[in-house]
Amino acid sequence: MNVPPLQRAIEHFFSHPELATDFSLQAKALEAFVELRDALEKGQLRSAEPDAASPTGWRVNAWVKQGILLGFKLGVLTELPGVGLSLIDKNTFPLRRFKPEDGVRIVAGGSSVRAGAYVARGVICVPPMYVNTGAYVDEGSLVDSHALVGSCAQIGKRVHLSAAAQIGGVLEPVNASPVIIEDDALIGGNSGVYEGTIVRKGAVLAAGTILTRGTPVFDLVTGETLRATAELPLIIPENAVVVPGSRAVSRGKGAEWGLSLYAPVIVKYRDEKTELSAALEDLLR
Repeated sequence: MNVPPLQRAIEHFFSHPELATDFSLQAKALEAFVELRDALEKGQLRSAEPDAASPTGWRVNAWVKQGILLGFKLGVLTELPGVGLSLIDKNTFPLRRFKPEDGVRIVAGGSSVRAGAYVARGVICVPPMYVNTGAYVDEGSLVDSHALVGSCAQIGKRVHLSAAAQIGGVLEPVNASPVIIEDDALIGGNSGVYEGTIVRKGAVLAAGTILTRGTPVFDLVTGETLRATAELPLIIPENAVVVPGSRAVSRGKGAEWGLSLYAPVIVKYRDEKTELSAALEDLLR
């Protein structure tokens, strides 16, 4: 298999034992990192990308995450330009700057996008929100106030991340899958999607839904219980509508005390009524 030159360079510098002490090596490594960071910002590279041959439909590009980690190794703390704020970070990861011709709406009020993140045309960023390095936010998506898109998270087209939605990130281990939110999904307010969970196309998470690798999801429509396995992350099916629920503790003190545990529930699959409520988002654009 032909390995692209940039991938070879990143893998070489990432594991080179003399990187910390060899200044000429650091200069070459920095050149490779900047090339990778620019490609990420243009959407030419991704930390994970669609792959029909993969069991999940996605392939993790571990070397891209190695490149991001390389940037942290090479960077030094510096003061970054801000608007009335004191910002201190690695000089390899400044804040991204946008121009009107980029077609991205960043509403005034304290939002930021870190270098190395891709934000496509038509994306709306409502303050305050944050997109971390390595993330990919596709066309027409909305990142609402207090929402977080974590490092390397993949957000599809026309996704609505409602207020205070948290999309977890991952850099290490480098082969770990990031959280993936596919096209046309709606992530409700105060929801959290973590630990490599995949939310398929058109799915809806009601406000307050939390999904992790260890969270079982109970599908009332099919009668199945969805769980992550050793090989696969938790996967929310296409067009599923998930709401927060609970299940009774059936043993011991939990049963004696009448306790219940959090349990997300698929109550139905998306239909015309759900489409009508989701269509209201078009008024914001």
